[in-house]
Amino acid sequence: MPRSKPPETPPEESFDFEKAMAELEALVGRMEGGELTLEDSLHEFERGVRLTSRCQKLLAEAEQRVRVITAEGRETGLDPERNSGGPADV
Repeated sequence: MPRSKPPETPPEESFDFEKAMAELEALVGRMEGGELTLEDSLHEFERGVRLTSRCQKLLAEAEQRVRVITAEGRETGLDPERNSGGPADV
């Protein structure tokens, strides 16, 4: 049976972190199931590496945003601990 090409990683502007994580979990489940051929396993592994790389990049960007927000809070004298009640505090 011919192997279909794995889906391409979406462009960065349309990349959805939560969907990528769900896909990674499903991908791991398929690989752990032991039903894939060696070739299919390699394709799934390659897809997983691409998804993981993109997720790590998004996490690094989010971490940087948190650092900026935290630094701005210190500069304005805001106490991040005291103002952690959620969106109403913004």
